[in-house]
This record gives sequence, structure tokens and C-alpha cells, in this order.
Amino acid sequence: MNEVRTAARTLTVRELNRALLARQGLLERLPVAPTAAVERVGALQMQYWPSLGPALWSRITPCPPEAPFAAHASGELVTGTLLRGTIHTVSAADYPAYAVVTGASAVSQWRHPADPPPAAAVAELRAELLAYAARPRTVAEVCAFIESWVARNPGVFGEAELTYQRRLDWRPFCGKVWLVRVPRDGRWDGRRPSALQAAPVTEGPEPDEALRTVIRRHLAAFGPAAAEDVANWIGWNRTPVRAALRAMDDLVAFADEAGRVLYDLPDAPRPGPDVTAPVRLLPWFDSVLLAYLPGRRARILPERHRDEVFDKRNGRVKACFLVDGMVAGTWSVDATRRAEAVVTLTPFEPVPRAARDALLAEAEAMARFCRPDAPAHRVRVEEVR
Repeated sequence: MNEVRTAARTLTVRELNRALLARQGLLERLPVAPTAAVERVGALQMQYWPSLGPALWSRITPCPPEAPFAAHASGELVTGTLLRGTIHTVSAADYPAYAVVTGASAVSQWRHPADPPPAAAVAELRAELLAYAARPRTVAEVCAFIESWVARNPGVFGEAELTYQRRLDWRPFCGKVWLVRVPRDGRWDGRRPSALQAAPVTEGPEPDEALRTVIRRHLAAFGPAAAEDVANWIGWNRTPVRAALRAMDDLVAFADEAGRVLYDLPDAPRPGPDVTAPVRLLPWFDSVLLAYLPGRRARILPERHRDEVFDKRNGRVKACFLVDGMVAGTWSVDATRRAEAVVTLTPFEPVPRAARDALLAEAEAMARFCRPDAPAHRVRVEEVR
């Protein structure tokens, strides 16, 4: 099917908001384990490791602090460089499809464009590297291994390629789907997993099948969505994504208020606009803020607050809280003070009285989750600027 299908009806911003919240466990927390949650709510962007726990705590119940780490220790969850060339956490079952799609994207082109090494040599190096990284290796150890291989195979890598890789400490080669992030000592906890290990992938699906799988994951987690939203989330050109969506004849179509075609899974939840949305706290770099094309995030982030969440100075996406389903402020947790754990709320606008008590309670519960060992927990609310 290659025709643009007719939209069933136009969905308002509020209807799209409620659909997103329902799928993300932000209307009602999902009674599932972390691995099942990650498969349902989409790959979790994990540039900032402390985001892992809060991302799941806000979406599932129960979620003891150790649960996300236990799922990694068991191998059910995997963290590696995937969508858009950034670090994401996905299930081990989904990793092959994400890896195939990422490997076919522009962000996976690690070679120096003017001096690429032969593909056969790269395959040989990768095979030997994966055998070496069957157990956790530090970045320094991986770089040393690559340099020893280069020394044993002179002339394979040209000078321009070697200069390029060495200037970046071989990060373009190491930060690809064949290696995942793990702790050096094997202990999964709040420390950032900085070591590298061979990815748990034997053979991925065919590229077309992998793309369809990843598209379905996006729609299940963030739909209804336009082709450009899905493509932006993956890190692909939108043309093949649009073609794949048009060919998936089991999808349904809607339109947004701008007239864009939005694709969706037929049985995905789309609650009415009057459904009550509880307050929720989202972590840094939360995926709901990154699942749509920039400028098309109004279903969750009011345009007037975009620059208060996306920090242009350092590229960070701040932790934020939702009131009535929309981003209404940011939050931070003081994890350094010994006496107490303090969550600070920074509202963008006055919080309605009806939501204020719920917000304070949710923030205090987040403080207890982030710092269960703290002797006291407190919430501080800054004045609206």
C-alpha cells in the first residue's frame, strides 16, 4: 500500500496528550516489571544514568529502587548507543531490531569520509574486538586493543582515518551497536556503567523487518505520530520511514490540528480529552520530550516553556513535572547533603491549588525513591519567576 490513507478524524492537542500519557503509564502506573515497561513505553534515553530509576518509578508499580538495576544484572535490560547515536536502555529482546535500524542510520557512519578502511578489515577487527570484549573492558583497554590490532595490520587504516579516530580516542568506532555499556566490576547500581562489553546480539532481523518493529515500538509508546516524528526519533531520513508507514496496511490514520497525517496502531489507547491526569515527575532527557520533531512537541510541552526545559547552553533536557498532563516546571534532587534529601520544584507558572498538594506528595515520594538511605526527605518550592 503506497497511497496516503485518509485520516479518520482530527485529534486535538489535548486528545494527543491523553493518548501519550495513557501509553506511558502517566495516567495510571503500569503494573509490570521494568523490562516489560521499557518495551511498552519505548527506548529510554539514558545519557544521564540517574534518569533510569525515576523514569521507571514514575511509570510502573511497584518499583523499588533496585529493580531497574536488577533487570540489567539479569540481562533483561541492555544499555547501549542506539537511536540518534545516543545512549538508550531497551530490552534484550528488542535490542537486535534497534541495533539493525541504528546501524543503517547516518549516525552509524563512523569512518573518515575521505579515507575509509576496507570493509573486510573492519569486519575482522570487529570480530576480534567482540571476542576480546566478551567480558567488561574499560574504554582504555578497548582503545589499547584496537591500537595493537592496527600495529599488527599495518596499512589497513590510512593516516587520515587513524588521525581522526585517535583524536577522538576511537569513540566513533567504539560507540556503535556492537558494544554495550556495563559496569567494570559487574555490579549494577547508581554508578554510571562506563565499561564496554560485546552486545548480546547474534543475528538481527532483516532491515525492513527491523524498521517495522521499531516503528511499532514508537507508535505503541508515543503515537499517534507523523512519519517525521518517527524518523526524528530513530535518526533516519523521513522518506524511507514514510514509505514503511504507508506500506503497513494494518495501521490507522488521524490528523493533527496542523493537518499532518498521524499513524497509529489500531488497538492503542486513545482516551478522551476529559480523562483526569495526575501530577507526575519526569527525569532528565525523558523520551516523551524527544519522541517528536522539534516544534511538534506541544502535546506535552507548551511552546512558551520550551527553552526552560531544553538548555541550549549544554544540550541538556531538564527533569520536569507535569500538571494536568503538561510540563509545568522543572525539578532537581539534592543528592549531596547528608542530613536530608531535598527535591526542589521550579514552577513555570502558579500551580493550581487543587494540584499543589498532590505535587508536593509526589515530589516527596520521588525524594524517598532517589535517596532511600537519607534520614529525612523534604520538598522545596521556588517562587515563580
